Order: sequence, then C-alpha cells, then structure tokens
Amino acid sequence: MRLLMKKCAALCALALVASFPAHAESAMADAPEAPKPAIRELYTKYEYQIPMRDGVRLFTVVYVPKDSSKTYPFLMNRSPYGSGVYDAGQSNYGVDFYPQSLGPSKEFDQSGYIFVKQDVRGRYMSEGVWQEMTPHVKASKQAGEGVESQDMYDTVEWLLKNVRGNNGKVGIWGISYPGFYTSASIIDSHPAIKAASPQAPVTDLFMGDDSYHGGAFMLAANFGFYSSFTIEKNPTTLPKRWESFDFGTSDGYEFFLKHMSLKNITAQLTDKQRELLIPTIEHTSYDDFWKSRNIAAHLKNIKAAVLTVGGWYDAEDPQGPLTTYHSIKNNNKGYYNGLVMGPWSHGAWGGAEGKSLGSVNFETKTGEYYRKNIVFPFFEQHLKGASGKALPEVTVFETGTNVWREYASWPPQQAQKRTLYFGNDGSLSWKEPQTEFNTFDEYISDPKKPVPFISYAATGAPREYVVSDQRFASTRPDVLVYQTAPLDEDVTLVGPVNPKLFVSTSGTDADWIVKLIDVYPPTYPDKQVVRERANDVPPPSVTMAGYQQLVRGEPLRGKFRNSFEKPEPFVPGKVAAISYNMPDIQHTFRRGHRIMVQVQSTWFPLVDLNPQKFMDIPKANPEDFQKATQRVYRSPGQYSGIAVQVLPQ
Repeated sequence: MRLLMKKCAALCALALVASFPAHAESAMADAPEAPKPAIRELYTKYEYQIPMRDGVRLFTVVYVPKDSSKTYPFLMNRSPYGSGVYDAGQSNYGVDFYPQSLGPSKEFDQSGYIFVKQDVRGRYMSEGVWQEMTPHVKASKQAGEGVESQDMYDTVEWLLKNVRGNNGKVGIWGISYPGFYTSASIIDSHPAIKAASPQAPVTDLFMGDDSYHGGAFMLAANFGFYSSFTIEKNPTTLPKRWESFDFGTSDGYEFFLKHMSLKNITAQLTDKQRELLIPTIEHTSYDDFWKSRNIAAHLKNIKAAVLTVGGWYDAEDPQGPLTTYHSIKNNNKGYYNGLVMGPWSHGAWGGAEGKSLGSVNFETKTGEYYRKNIVFPFFEQHLKGASGKALPEVTVFETGTNVWREYASWPPQQAQKRTLYFGNDGSLSWKEPQTEFNTFDEYISDPKKPVPFISYAATGAPREYVVSDQRFASTRPDVLVYQTAPLDEDVTLVGPVNPKLFVSTSGTDADWIVKLIDVYPPTYPDKQVVRERANDVPPPSVTMAGYQQLVRGEPLRGKFRNSFEKPEPFVPGKVAAISYNMPDIQHTFRRGHRIMVQVQSTWFPLVDLNPQKFMDIPKANPEDFQKATQRVYRSPGQYSGIAVQVLPQ
C-alpha cells in the first residue's frame, strides 16, 4: 500500500499515474529511434472541481489530446498521493506543469487517451473527509465521508458530459494505494467503465498486505510510511515533499532494538505522525476495524474487464493481487478477469526493466515485456476495440527457469499436492521421517538478540530482502535449517506454500517464521566485475555459488494459530499444531540446487518483537520481553513440514 521507502519513492514514483519516467525502447544500432513528442506537445491540461452527490468537490486533472480528429477513451488514476506534477523535487499543481508520462507505459502516451488524475476525497486539493482504506459499507458516516464506487460513478457521469472528444468508454488503473482505489471504484460499476487494472492493490491490511502478516505487525515498513504519510487540512497542495524519518543511524536494527517496545518506538514520532499509525497498532486482532476495510468482500456487480497485476517479490502487498483476483472471479461472471504475476518488487513493473532484483538475475526485461505485450493490449482492446490476441486468464513469470507461463486459472489445475517433511540431521524430503520416539529440534529465542531479516545495515525494508542471501541466518543457533540433497531433476512449486508445524514453547506466546529458500550449487557462474582500482584491495563481492535465495518467507504470531479474531495463549511445554498459508509462488528449483526451509522466532525489525508471553503487545514494556525455548517436532503423528503444490515435469 504505502510503505514509505516505497512511498517517498512510490508516492511520487510508483503509485501515481505520472510515476515512472518514460523508458525509451532500445534503438536499432543502424537506425536510432526518433525522439517522441513530449506530453506538453501532445496534450492540453485542464483542472476541475467535480461535484459529488453530497456536494463535496473532487479535484480532477484532465489531459486531452490536441489531435481532435478522433475520439478517445478516458483512462483514470485515483490517488491519495496528490495529482501534482513532481518537478525540482516537489509536487506542483497548476495547468502549466506537465509530467514526463501519463499512462501505465509510454505506449499509452503516444496512442492517445484522455488521461484523468483525481485527488481522492479528503486528500490534497479535494474536499471532504479522507478515510484509511475507505469502508465500502459503514453504519453511519460523518459529513464529508464518502464511498469510492459512488465517487467514481459521479466522476464518470461528469466527465462523459463535460469533456469533449470522448468515445464513451472509461478505464481505470493504479498501483498500490491507487490499486485499492481502482478496485473500490468498480463495485456496482458505471456502465461506461469497460476496463480496470488494480495493480498491487491494497486489499486487506490485516491479512497479508501492508500492516500485518500472520497476525504479526510489519514494523519497519509501516513506521517508515506513517512517519511521512499524515493528515493535512484540505484542500491543500501540501505536502510538496515527502520527508523521510531521521533515524539518527544508518542501522534500523540498532534503532528499533534500542527502543524495543512499540510504546517506546512510536514515542519517537510526533503526534501528527502517530495519528494514523497508532490505530493500526492498537487493533492487534482481526476485528471490525480491519474487516470493514477489507474491500475483497465487496468486489461485486463489476461490469468491466479486469486485469489484476502483482509481483512475486512485492514486500508490501504480496497477497492483495491474489485475493482480488479470486474475489472477482468468485463474485462476478461474464467479464474477463485476468491475473499477471511477475518477478517484481512493489510496482516495479510500472517503469523498471525487471531484469534483476538484487543479486538475482531474471535474464530478460520482464517489465518491458509486460508493458508492451500485456497491459497496453488489454486497455487497447477493451477501450478502443483494437484487434489482437486475447489475453489468457493467467500470465505468470516462473522464477528459477525465468520463463513466462500461461494458464486457464490459478493455481494451475494440473498441480499436485505434496509435503516436504523435516527429517533427522537437518534433512528435508518428500517422505515422512522414520522415527518411533518423541523427536524434536529446539532453539532458544531471545527478543533482545533477534534474528535480523537482512545481513547489512539499512533503515526501512529494502526491496532486495525478498530474494536476499540467507547464509547469514543459517549459521545462527536460533534458526533451524532443513534442506534436501541436490535435486536430480527440476522441481516447480506453484500456488500457496503451507507450513504445517507441531511446536511447543516454554513461554505462552511465540512467533514462527518459516522461510522457503533456493540453495544454489557450490559451483555457479558469477558476474564478471571490472576492478576500477587495479592496485587496491577490492571490497568483497557476493558469490552466487552456494547462494541461499529467499523464495518466500512469512510469520505466524502463535496466539492466532486457531483464529485471527480470538487469540489464545500456549500452554508452556505442550505441543500445539500450527498451519498457515504463505503468499503464492511459481518457482523452479533447478537440478543440482537444494530446497531449504529455515524456521525461527524473530525476524527483526521487519516484524515487531513478540515478548513471548501472552499479552497485548502494544502495551508491553522492555522488561516483558523474555527468552523462550522453542521446539519443532518430528514425531509419529506430529511430523512437521510444508505442504506445497508441484507441477508435473
């Protein structure tokens, strides 16, 4: 949704229509591509205050093609991050400011659309009252509060009647928080809306998107976001810049561990910075605060083609696209409902090449492929009636082999359910362990010496962490490691990864973090690095030989093992079963690689610390955080492992 290291960059960069700079295609060596006309040369910009049914006016920017010889569809983006144009490091309102790009890719700019950007209710230059993840149904509303689908309906009505040169068709798209507004805007959709693309849509903040994963609070990212995303008295053009929080150190691990408790951590913020953050911390279970903000339950009566887009390596909204796709499919019939998942970090498909992420190379420009061959044809076909190959329902990039795959549904029907079991001496196999006695592996989890989620100093949640090398963690005594022998053939896992563990703790609460890892062979080609200082000793470089690539990792706060609504304590020393779903994957572990699983109880400061005793964690004091002995069982009837779905070779 909104995580700020993304946000500062994403607010102005990923989540806005004018987000990413236009990327020129590679020019032919013997025939360089001629420069494309600038947006200012192609479009005339207008600014309007469009009235809603309750009298609130929403600030809306419209870019109309100067070529009036034909009609054009509308392509909208609704955002809480402002419709201003970023220039000289700040947001600028006014008809004289033009962005470098308007649509999801440069192809849209040249093809011709009537581009519309709108400040959502209560943000920036729009009137009204803003609500976090606007509830679609609310028993009583304050004056000025609204419903996003109604605001979209009223906006479409006004645009059709007041903007000349339109062909009567409307599309909408958005990345991250604007992805949520895309989904929310097409409920009971206006008949003129023919196509929509919610991308990395924030869908259910508690269930796997920005705020909570497995009932554990995503600390680093939310702290960074809410320290900059604040409520301003509107209408206003402020803030013109997004200011990052000053940690006073380059090491977020050090900063958060020094303060430890959520009370002490949030005390470092101003009242204004805490205003939106504190409610997300105080509502620690899946209560009505969260349920009312789950848009997936309301994605009904949609009369438009929908293309939902997400990234396998989206650190912020990995679950939203999958939940949105399934909800629309279950609740709507008769219209195209597509899903695209690529090897991308949050929103990277919007402007990046998508050829690599951190040290992991995908060998092809996946971002460019998507923009040219998927999202552009989607809108062209549904808004302009363009001919071309119909898109499959599901298009996903298979990591490991680095190829695009197409399916009729997701997960693929041909996938077969199997389980990888934890075995003796750190083994991992498809066969149940041959043990006759009470067998377990154990470690001591100390919240005052938590397992870091990255091996280097950084503040926030670096996007690289989702594929980062886990060798640093596998050597720690508070991390259990299980791995297969080198694979004799490729193994392709698709769909959700489902840890099924039998555990006990000496405390009354505990977090269980499970990480699925691709271990590269001991011999593996490395990138050729050119030394710039031939006579100096170079810094160490990452070798990909033996690299332990994180494929998927996810926590479960143990007190939610039976219900996210009603937490329960552990009985110290008593074995308990836990089972939960991690976000989907499509990854091939190549022949010669190993499959590894790591289990731990801290993942800091990505996830907040659990005191390891049953209590209301936001009220915990530093002295409440205690060591605990954690056990994972491999006994008859208590075989721990992870359930997966395997594609036949």
